[in-house]
Amino acid sequence: MTDGKAGNGQEDAPGTGAQQRQQASPLDPRRHAVRPDLAALSLRSQVAAPRYAAGIVRQVVRPAVPLRREPDTRLGLATEALYGELVKVYDEADGWAWVQLERDRYVGYLPSSALTAEIMPATHRVAALGTFIYPTADIKTTPIMHLPLNAQVRVAEWGERFSRLERGGFVITRHLAERDRFERDFVDVAERLIGSPYLWGGRTRIGIDCSGLVQIALEAAGIPAPRDTDMQVTELGQAIPIPADFEGLVRGDLIFWPGHVGIMSDGIMLVHANAHHMAVAAETLPEASSRIARQSAPITAIRRITQRATENA
Repeated sequence: MTDGKAGNGQEDAPGTGAQQRQQASPLDPRRHAVRPDLAALSLRSQVAAPRYAAGIVRQVVRPAVPLRREPDTRLGLATEALYGELVKVYDEADGWAWVQLERDRYVGYLPSSALTAEIMPATHRVAALGTFIYPTADIKTTPIMHLPLNAQVRVAEWGERFSRLERGGFVITRHLAERDRFERDFVDVAERLIGSPYLWGGRTRIGIDCSGLVQIALEAAGIPAPRDTDMQVTELGQAIPIPADFEGLVRGDLIFWPGHVGIMSDGIMLVHANAHHMAVAAETLPEASSRIARQSAPITAIRRITQRATENA
């Protein structure tokens, strides 16, 4: 990437101070805006960089935008940013924006064209697995775009059948929920996604991976969750012992393997997005555990989710 465009809040680092500072501990580049030529201004006391940027807030205006670790469309997804999400842009060049997502602090590159400077604070979120924005209040018209679960929108006019959005277009009203009203059961959200195709880095019913399934299901229930399994295994819920006979597990327990996670729907059944089925699937935990152990490793951790949304739908 080249130098950032004017207005991105960048500033050169003082020569001696920045060079003399040493990082106390390595910063995870997935959740810290750090690269060899630039770092977030908020990290100035933690990392030395040639330049720092305060960043500018932008909003996602596409349904689901691939976020990549490098500005290259040939690379796979690291994650996806959904419609209405806020990001902080630290640099722009050659049609790419280097950003940090507000939702889970994930850092990567998005197409600049997927972002707008016109910030519209969300009033509602998409509560259905997916819905459409129509140009008029008529389901027979050709939709403008598809919106995934947890997309954020600003409603200008609430209607019994359709609601008009501030940015234009109409959405089926029953597919929306107030932004601060959440699902009672995150496992129910995951179960509704059974059959969705597997996609590394995906976060929608069009394609989703194992940690993405956990993240969006918890998010729909008002429970913040980090993006990747190594983050989730240390930051979500409370650790419980791994029972040799799988006895005592309850709905909502998260089962972890190296690089994989699933959600218990009851004491025996596991829901997980996986590359074996290439879909979100439900199967018994003994069946899944035996297969995964043969392929890679046994279960490494179980985390019990105790936190619940403060206000439910």
